[in-house]
Amino acid sequence: MTPPLFLLDYVPVGDELLLSGDEGRHAARVKRLRAGEELLVSDGRGGVLHCRVTKVVADALQLAVLSRRQEPPADPRLVVLQALPKRERAELAVESMTELGVDEIVPWHAARSITHWRGARGEKALQRWRRTAREAAKQSRRAWIPDVAALVDTPGVTVRLAGAACALVLHEDASNPLATAALPGRGEIALVVGPEGGISPDEMDAFVAAGAVPVRLGTPVLRTSTAGSAALAGLSLRLGRWS
Repeated sequence: MTPPLFLLDYVPVGDELLLSGDEGRHAARVKRLRAGEELLVSDGRGGVLHCRVTKVVADALQLAVLSRRQEPPADPRLVVLQALPKRERAELAVESMTELGVDEIVPWHAARSITHWRGARGEKALQRWRRTAREAAKQSRRAWIPDVAALVDTPGVTVRLAGAACALVLHEDASNPLATAALPGRGEIALVVGPEGGISPDEMDAFVAAGAVPVRLGTPVLRTSTAGSAALAGLSLRLGRWS
């Protein structure tokens, strides 16, 4: 079984470390790790330590570092511009996209979005997305926590699409399948996932003018909270991430 992963703000130097605070408490009390068991410690930016527990100290673990590595960032980089789902499905979308390999999630307020982020409520929702991405990265043992950007409007989406090496828009009426879309060997692959009400004609025109290509996943019409994850799975296979 893969050792559990715990996150710190930075990867310390040296052959020993004390895992304390919230992560140490979780490891000692929830995971109930004991001396001799192994775990991973990461900074969420590619640094990973493979450690063994040498001693349990109250709500902390004393660890011996067995090895360390630095994983490079993914290239090509997978970025999903996600229209705001309904609240009860938003965390599911962020969680599953993180587990399936997204490198950045950009929340998008689309013309037909039912959910709105305003003021303190919007900031609270953004922080909830970021916490969800962090916890999903831990669960899936990812060395890189995906970035969750600030909310953008449609003009902000077009800017990201124009600057990407490859820009794709999921749309049920597209003639080109995602499975055969041309993908770059490097750079950013930006994928737009529309709201439950669909992408408006004006938005689609703006995206195509920015260089995006409409693509479809298949015959079934997926919810906005699952379409991005399905697309990421297909892209990860095509890019050799799961080989």
